[in-house]
Amino acid sequence: MTLVSRCYSGFLFDLDGTVIDTIELISRSFRHVSRVMLGEVLPDEVLLANVGQPLMKQMEVLGGERAAEWYEIYREFNHRKHDEYIRPYQGVEAVLGELRRRGAGLAVVTSKSRETADMAFRCIPIEDYFDTVVTADDTDRHKPDPQPLQLAIRRLDLLTDESVYIGDSPFDIEAGHAACVATAAVGWGLFPPVRLKEVEPDFYFEKPDEILQLCPPGREPK
Repeated sequence: MTLVSRCYSGFLFDLDGTVIDTIELISRSFRHVSRVMLGEVLPDEVLLANVGQPLMKQMEVLGGERAAEWYEIYREFNHRKHDEYIRPYQGVEAVLGELRRRGAGLAVVTSKSRETADMAFRCIPIEDYFDTVVTADDTDRHKPDPQPLQLAIRRLDLLTDESVYIGDSPFDIEAGHAACVATAAVGWGLFPPVRLKEVEPDFYFEKPDEILQLCPPGREPK
């Protein structure tokens, strides 16, 4: 694990698999729609390969011309089972609070819609830690395009070299590279370490409290 001697001023976080544990919810939703549409459950490595991009984009890959049907079946199951399977990540809220105490600006940048992000925050009430939330409704282009990250950075009134994007998906890291911000991959999300390290994040963390290395005590942003 790389030790950090500087303090970043802006912390941009992915939501699913990074700040909030939706892995079981997402996995069950994909298996359900696969079973309904195909009569069989495709392997997780197929179903989950594009998680981190907007849902319709994922359904276009899986369902082709029937993407809209895949989308509606997934969405109905996901919303119906949402509160049952969503969970907090132990230690994440403490990290968010400590980053705020150290003076960092915080944002969520997610491919979720505003509606589904609000559903998550109703279950796991941590939205108040963030200065801004960028959802798929806020931009024309989506991760791995840099546009959502660029919007978050503008809202935080920061420079790219002051900011870091933290996520559990290769698409998060690719978006961070495209936006010219530092990137950190986390090991408690959906994607295995080998897949994440292939896209060369600047940092890789196994536990949430390791994120605090990016803003060491005594080097708080001014």
